[in-house]
Amino acid sequence: MSREIGRVGEERAVAYLADRGFEIVETNFTSRYGEIDIVARRGGVLHFIEVKFSQSSDDPHWWITEKKLKRLSRTVEYYLHRRGVELPYQLDALTIWGDEIDFIENISL
Repeated sequence: MSREIGRVGEERAVAYLADRGFEIVETNFTSRYGEIDIVARRGGVLHFIEVKFSQSSDDPHWWITEKKLKRLSRTVEYYLHRRGVELPYQLDALTIWGDEIDFIENISL
């Protein structure tokens, strides 16, 4: 059930980003280090976007922990190396809590 909820959240996130001029490059990139929910490009910058979706009273912002950020950073480095990408990049978060969507740019440590 949680995978289905995550898929719904990611679909909403992709639509939100596309409406704001992002080109979706890839979704659900997985490596031994972790997963990147969405890879998107806008204005010559590659955005690695962590999506958190909550249907409960729990604020999804709290789920982006220091440990999660470290894993994401390692996964981003692996992605860049594996794909041979040499673009400026940043790590972002997109939280969905009920009807509210919050896009937070540059969440790196």
